[in-house]
Amino acid sequence: MATSADVVQTESQATWLKPWLTRETGMAWLFILPSLIGFIVFYAVPAVRGLFISFTDWDLLTESQFVGLDNYARLVSDTAFWQSLGVTLGYVVINIAIQTVLAILIAVLMDRLAKSIVVRGVLILPYLLSNVVVGLLWLWMLDPTLGIINAFLTYIGIGRQPFLGSPDQAIASIAWINIWRHMGYTALLVFAGLQTIPKDVYEAASIDGASEWRTFWGITLPLLRPVLVFVLVITVIGSFQVFDTIAVTTQGGPANATRVIVWYIAEFAFDRFDMGYATTISVALFLILAVVTFIQMRVMRAGESDL
Repeated sequence: MATSADVVQTESQATWLKPWLTRETGMAWLFILPSLIGFIVFYAVPAVRGLFISFTDWDLLTESQFVGLDNYARLVSDTAFWQSLGVTLGYVVINIAIQTVLAILIAVLMDRLAKSIVVRGVLILPYLLSNVVVGLLWLWMLDPTLGIINAFLTYIGIGRQPFLGSPDQAIASIAWINIWRHMGYTALLVFAGLQTIPKDVYEAASIDGASEWRTFWGITLPLLRPVLVFVLVITVIGSFQVFDTIAVTTQGGPANATRVIVWYIAEFAFDRFDMGYATTISVALFLILAVVTFIQMRVMRAGESDL
């Protein structure tokens, strides 16, 4: 005979399941299903498989051998890995700092001066080009002998620069190429965030006598914080994974000056056929990105809004 506790538990379960058994929920799962299948097949399963491979010695051609934590011990003492991580961090700092500042500046100018769809179309155009095309374009433009950039520098009396051929200038040049490609897209994201800020807030600040500069720092930036969190998270993750531009232009050189961590992974996976160690570095990169993203979201209070 059912007790009152059993009846209460049954009713509680029915209440919990009820939202999941509605027609709307079924339709929602129907729309989500293709993306969910793609995520499982192309992301989740390879990620779990990659974690297993990181504990093995596998050359892609013969049977893998389980080696436990040997690859991770090797990673800790690998000076080339730490050097590639340092190069990557240098690239991320240059790329994120300049790209974010320029994107905010462009977005504010668009909001104040020109909201034309033509302007937005021009801004997004570089982002629509593939990384390979952009890399080839700038490789030709930065050529020390025939490049238009060096021709212009010579014309104004600065002199030719090696850019991608210099260990001191290569990573900054790579950063600039990707800033040029992604700056407009990032600016449009910030511009969309600006449209969500109530105009009466600016009117109140104007009545109080706040200057444009004070309004920007006191109103615009704080109210843009949720959008900036999103922008910074996706741009930082993308910057850590830079590969295409380097593959087309410098291929990790000169003198390993642009050997970023993803290029280092590709070297072990497809040049040295050491897939076990390559996936170990990939797992390390995943953990780094997870920690960096968590810190960003906590420091910038991603779950809160000042609106």
